[in-house]
Amino acid sequence: MGKPNFSDEFKRDAVAQITERGYPVAEVSQRLGVSQHSLYSWKRQLAKVGSGDAGKDAEIRQLKRELARVTEERDILKRMARPVRKPDHPS
Repeated sequence: MGKPNFSDEFKRDAVAQITERGYPVAEVSQRLGVSQHSLYSWKRQLAKVGSGDAGKDAEIRQLKRELARVTEERDILKRMARPVRKPDHPS
């Protein structure tokens, strides 16, 4: 008998029961008919994938801050480049 193939969604849901809902690994293992070893393995794999996402999120936040700074600098330079006009009415 071969090793059963579980979908990525099934693996994410199983790990979420442990990490997000706080169920014990033994209970989830028994309820889903999956070995505890598999659950720990999936948890480790998903943590690696998640850490890559965290790095991307940090980079996105940094780029947004940089964009805001550069946009503000551009706006300041635009205001400085405008000619100062005096009123046309005689005094």
